[in-house]
Amino acid sequence: MTSTVDPSPAPPAAAAPARRRSGVHRPPVALLIPAGLGLAFLVLPLVGLLVRAPWATLPERLTAPGVLTALRLSLVTATIATVVCMLLGVPLAWLLARVEFPGRRVVRALVTVPLVLPPVVGGVALLLVLGRRGLVGSWLYETFGVSLPFTTAGVVVAEAFVAMPFLVIAVEGALRGADARFEEAAATLGAGRWTTFRRVTLPLVAPGIAAGAVLCWARALGEFGATITFAGNFPGRTQTMPLAVYLALETDLDAAIVLSLILLTVSVVILASLRDKWIASP
Repeated sequence: MTSTVDPSPAPPAAAAPARRRSGVHRPPVALLIPAGLGLAFLVLPLVGLLVRAPWATLPERLTAPGVLTALRLSLVTATIATVVCMLLGVPLAWLLARVEFPGRRVVRALVTVPLVLPPVVGGVALLLVLGRRGLVGSWLYETFGVSLPFTTAGVVVAEAFVAMPFLVIAVEGALRGADARFEEAAATLGAGRWTTFRRVTLPLVAPGIAAGAVLCWARALGEFGATITFAGNFPGRTQTMPLAVYLALETDLDAAIVLSLILLTVSVVILASLRDKWIASP
């Protein structure tokens, strides 16, 4: 008795789902047109910046004393502001993520206020609190002779004020996504709260802290409104890169373009470093 075998191969089981999935990548023209316009709206200004850049004199302009001074001040103040944000923001994020207390939602909302608050308003608020006649500033000046407005320290304070929410949000999200059972296991093994936080919690959320610190640093580097309101625009003391761009626009457009190119380069590097965490699709 002979058996017949169908020579035609069976269709793969995943063929139909694959065809269905392929349809997702064929958006209608009604979506492609506004999407293209949106992309052009975001990219063309950057292209214009690159086209108008004085490439022939770029090396000379990059090494100009005013540019180097503003760049150095921006890098130093942004770095110090990020350190301050990490020292204060990581514990605050842990409190919001791990501790239940009355008014936690209100505290979280207050932490995120600088994200939506106009930076100039933030600078005015800092003046009213930390100025020589402010709520806290008057006490600092009368007791210790410390005056923060219109100083390099004032630049750090303004940058930290607007940048800290980026760090807190990133770290709180990392803490909420971390497995709390590791902390519970450390506690059952006799580890204290500080030891658990230092040896278990921090390593678990280290990528989130790093991402938040980078975003915080980038925001501090590009801060303008709160800085010029609270710290002023004094070359060599409070004039950061964004303030130098603003001043150069009034006298030398090419210098403003060069300074803008530096900030654009920093932004691109930041986005590239955070691509896998924030941009890349799963």
